[in-house]
Amino acid sequence: MFFKNYLVFEISMSQYRFLRNTILKALFIFLVLNILFTKLYNYPYGKISLYNILFEGRDRLPFGENPNKSYNLTLNNLDAMFSSLKINKAQKNDDEFRILLIGDSSVWGIRLDNQNTISGQINEHSFTTCDGKKIKVYNMGYPTLSLFKDMMIINRSLSYSPDLILWFVTLESFPMVNQLSSPIVTNNPTEVQLLVNKYKLKNYYLSDITLPDFYSKTIIGQRRNIHDLIRLQLYGAMWASTKIDQDLPQTFSPALRDFEEDDSFHDWRPPLLPKDELAFDILEKMSKSLDLPIILINEPILISHGENSHIRYNYYYPRWAYDQYRGYLQNFVNKNGLKYYDLWNLVNEKEFTNSAIHMTPKGVAKLCSNMIEIINETICLKK
Repeated sequence: MFFKNYLVFEISMSQYRFLRNTILKALFIFLVLNILFTKLYNYPYGKISLYNILFEGRDRLPFGENPNKSYNLTLNNLDAMFSSLKINKAQKNDDEFRILLIGDSSVWGIRLDNQNTISGQINEHSFTTCDGKKIKVYNMGYPTLSLFKDMMIINRSLSYSPDLILWFVTLESFPMVNQLSSPIVTNNPTEVQLLVNKYKLKNYYLSDITLPDFYSKTIIGQRRNIHDLIRLQLYGAMWASTKIDQDLPQTFSPALRDFEEDDSFHDWRPPLLPKDELAFDILEKMSKSLDLPIILINEPILISHGENSHIRYNYYYPRWAYDQYRGYLQNFVNKNGLKYYDLWNLVNEKEFTNSAIHMTPKGVAKLCSNMIEIINETICLKK
């Protein structure tokens, strides 16, 4: 009996030691992997993509709040975002004239299928240049209002050899307080530092940026980004088979047309919009640094005729602030010799959906007819 109990005890201790050693080895391996991963933090692993290999590339940058219905998601890895795009498939052909559209959610196309976006509607015409090159317009817009975010996307897009950039702007993307608020800016501090140094911007843009510490570079610290990168690849199959990249419910809350008696814009009140607190320096540095033509477009906004519309054009803009902004922007482009078109009042208020900048397909068509004229004035088009 004693021998039997002793044998059971020995077996139990043996099992305990085996389990303990296995756990310790696993923890050691996991620790080593985390340390090694920190050395790979700056490695562009997001460029490892199934898009344009197993799945067709996407028509616009990944963005989505309902992945199970949109087969899309919002993530922070810029390499993964750009690697998923159709434009990333191959080098530009000699017979292609490449136009990039830069801007906010109105360019990306909230509540619009890809074919109804600005890029989709222009590409439908299959234009060529007068010297025979095929016009191809790429949607590089991304939701959130920030010129710094736009600059980040432009800088990344230069590797695709664009021939022309159409940069859509609006007042809400100018306040300095908005520049670092976009999640893809906030979550890419190393990229922010690179851009500030490259384009010699104010140190202000580094004020709220925290560079990653050791923990942030580990597998544990990067688990959300790794998870999102894998999910983006998995959604590629559904995107390729359905071409759905946005959930479009039939009902939505329309943009406000009636307002309270409020004439504020951010924390500013009339009569003066402080120009030194608007990010015109980003426009100036970019326009002077790039060796290709940029056309600035002041994008259409909803102009309400509802209650207190004599005070505000829309939810975003009181009239006094927006009118001053248009004057500032016109003076800026005149001073810097930039090509600029002010299309702010082009689209009827009925052709806006859930925001003062999001348009219906009909509203986009109205804008596109003007954009085609603008492009034709710049490079000469023919069908």
